[in-house]
Amino acid sequence: MPINSTLAFAVGALALIGISPYVMPGEVTIEREAVIDASPEAVYQVLSSNQGFQRINPWKDADPTLQITLSGPEAGIGSAFSFSGKDGEGTQTITALDPARRVVTEIDLGAMGKPVQSFTLEPAGEGVRVIWSTRADFGLNPIGRIIGLFMDDRLGPVYEQGLKNLANVV
Repeated sequence: MPINSTLAFAVGALALIGISPYVMPGEVTIEREAVIDASPEAVYQVLSSNQGFQRINPWKDADPTLQITLSGPEAGIGSAFSFSGKDGEGTQTITALDPARRVVTEIDLGAMGKPVQSFTLEPAGEGVRVIWSTRADFGLNPIGRIIGLFMDDRLGPVYEQGLKNLANVV
């Protein structure tokens, strides 16, 4: 292969590698749901409190060395905790509430971003459908966009465990 062809191929390959993350989705949503045999009010009481969330926290199941520090009010907007463990560190703070319907939190992961997590509660027969979702916006961050491709596979099972924990607590 002549040197000009080799150079053109190398430049083309590098351009493709450099551009490919930007054609990947810049935003990812992970979602799991379960119908739980409890009232929306009982589920809301657990999810709207930093202490309540620790009762169902699925990351504690996977990481016995996980360090949790509670802060802010015990429940409601501003109720928060910081965490540090094998999967990273950050904070989780309740930012919005709709009593017995929805709890929204912001997770601050520093340089990894600030995904928004929500728990939506919907009546379902004698129980409540709990939808646990997280939306992460990576903007133009190419590393984040690549990580986003694997988030559902990584977080989905964790959310499923958390929903099982929630069902056992309420």
